[in-house]
Amino acid sequence: MTDHQHYYNSGDLARFPEIGKDSPELAKKFFDWYSAVFAEGALSEREKSLIALGVAHAVQCPYCIDAYTQDAMAKGCDAEQMTEAVHVAAAIKGGAALVHGIQMRNKIGALGM
Repeated sequence: MTDHQHYYNSGDLARFPEIGKDSPELAKKFFDWYSAVFAEGALSEREKSLIALGVAHAVQCPYCIDAYTQDAMAKGCDAEQMTEAVHVAAAIKGGAALVHGIQMRNKIGALGM
């Protein structure tokens, strides 16, 4: 199966700036903010890239996974560090799903089961 047969087309990542075509003012605000978020600050650009890679997996965005895999590698991260970031994200996402089981238990209690 070629890339163009998938729902997500990896080539679309490079087209992201086109999102501002019909709303350039809002796009500029978003991209300015986005750039500021990823600038060196209390966290290094490398640390932010690893966070972004983990979040990309948690929200399951293939474009973000591609972008931040490349970005993290360019910032000196290795496969072990990136894999660990993915596991951290998976643990948080899994824990979030499990802790919502308390909501279920509350409902069970309210229904008198």
